Amino acid sequence: MIYHVTDNDAWEKALNIGYYADPSLEKEGFIHMSKENQVEGVLERYFKNRTNLVKLHVDETLLQSELRYDWSPSVQEEFPHVYGTINLNAVVKVDVLN
Repeated sequence: MIYHVTDNDAWEKALNIGYYADPSLEKEGFIHMSKENQVEGVLERYFKNRTNLVKLHVDETLLQSELRYDWSPSVQEEFPHVYGTINLNAVVKVDVLN
């Protein structure tokens, strides 16, 4: 299982269009994901004081787009990245964070 944090509005948009595409896909070529033990740090670094957030639980075996683990020099860890959109059936659970 891999995870992605986004706001509920972006998730609602995904449900309407049939797939999830984060703005980073267009800007950087991939969607940032996390392993379970990385989610807390991601929330602290990038989502502090934000509301209306959800955490997507993504079953990587169901992904139709390529999944790669890339090194992040800023935190000295490998993170999962999805190189394409996320098909909705790969999202097996959604947690409301706040």
